[in-house]
Amino acid sequence: MATKKAKAKAKPKAKAKAKPAVKAKAKAKPAKAAKAAKPKAKRKPNAAFMRPMTIGSVLHPVIGSKPMPRTEVVKKIWEYIKKNKLQDAKERRNINADDNLKAVFGGKKTVSMFEMTKLISGHLS
Repeated sequence: MATKKAKAKAKPKAKAKAKPAVKAKAKAKPAKAAKAAKPKAKRKPNAAFMRPMTIGSVLHPVIGSKPMPRTEVVKKIWEYIKKNKLQDAKERRNINADDNLKAVFGGKKTVSMFEMTKLISGHLS
């Protein structure tokens, strides 16, 4: 008799475990369908970064006077730095300013590359 009771108790437990597993599978299928239905959108550039900025008169000898986006301004500054070998040889994060860049950097002889973008933004409008 004890074995019949044990079997009777074991069957409901097995059924109880099986039911949530079936529900979990049913829930998982719609989630996959939702992911597959939504195609990946191509990333668009932020319009604020692409807006042409007016170049200040201090930056004219370095990058020119034509309006350009902020990203292009930074690229042109780096081209100027590399062309004139103004990046510090030992501490590569620092830029040694020549006469043109010294005016842009507010009279500082050496500026870190992170500080440089902050100083440049003051000459853009």
